[in-house]
Amino acid sequence: MSQKSYDGSPTLYLIPTPIGNMDDLTYRTVKVLESVDVLFCEDTRETGLLLNYLGIKKKLIANHEYNEANNHGKILEYLKEGKTVGLVSDRGTPVISDPGYELARYVIEEGYNVVALPGATALIPALITSGLAPMPFLFYGFLNSKKSKKEQELESLKREKATMIFYEAPHRIEETLTSMLNILGNRKISISREITKKYEEIYRGNISDILPKTLEMKGEMVIVVAGNNEMRDFSSLTITEHVNLYLEDGLSKMDAMKQVAKERGIKKSEVYEEYVRGEDK
Repeated sequence: MSQKSYDGSPTLYLIPTPIGNMDDLTYRTVKVLESVDVLFCEDTRETGLLLNYLGIKKKLIANHEYNEANNHGKILEYLKEGKTVGLVSDRGTPVISDPGYELARYVIEEGYNVVALPGATALIPALITSGLAPMPFLFYGFLNSKKSKKEQELESLKREKATMIFYEAPHRIEETLTSMLNILGNRKISISREITKKYEEIYRGNISDILPKTLEMKGEMVIVVAGNNEMRDFSSLTITEHVNLYLEDGLSKMDAMKQVAKERGIKKSEVYEEYVRGEDK
């Protein structure tokens, strides 16, 4: 079902806000903030400061990770009344490692318009200044804060060929880089911190080069990591041995078979049949 974004019907606007430099506010962002009837926001105090800076007064409703599911009824009530609704997070683009996904999905399912404004986000500036291949890229966001789960996530990503982008907090950066070094190998990376702010800084090099510098790093960070571009020759392996190689890396049996089929250019069913025969021997 297609839907025109600008048909005059009640709309939810996803509104990016500056991640540091207030000059990154767009004219359109200001106009939409002025025009909406109500704003759902991650932190009413943060949004209040922004609106005060712009000289705008609006009704604010808190929408964060702990109450977002409870706001379904509220936002639907406004839209049913023909109101225009805005949604902002503290900084950056809503939904991208910020609250907003649940409300946006719900509004779409209810048949109302959802319009996204282009604007500030940290991942794209970090990618295009990294010096690493910009396409394809995989935006992962935050890795799990628990070390064991973080390392499981990295294990699942170590054969990813696309450039990978992660967000990380300063108190976890040393542990995260150490885990990356141990699991992904000594890849080329960049770390951008304080993007758009006065003390914006970019570290570039291999993980081992940057790891000793983590103690001096402050502020929110974006890690850009080179993909796995090693060409591996599996011609000497049987299909069963090839699958077992990925099982040892921690992949599930189905994911291992899918990867083997992709690398050998054959159907997954062929891999499955051969693997089952190998297990029966």
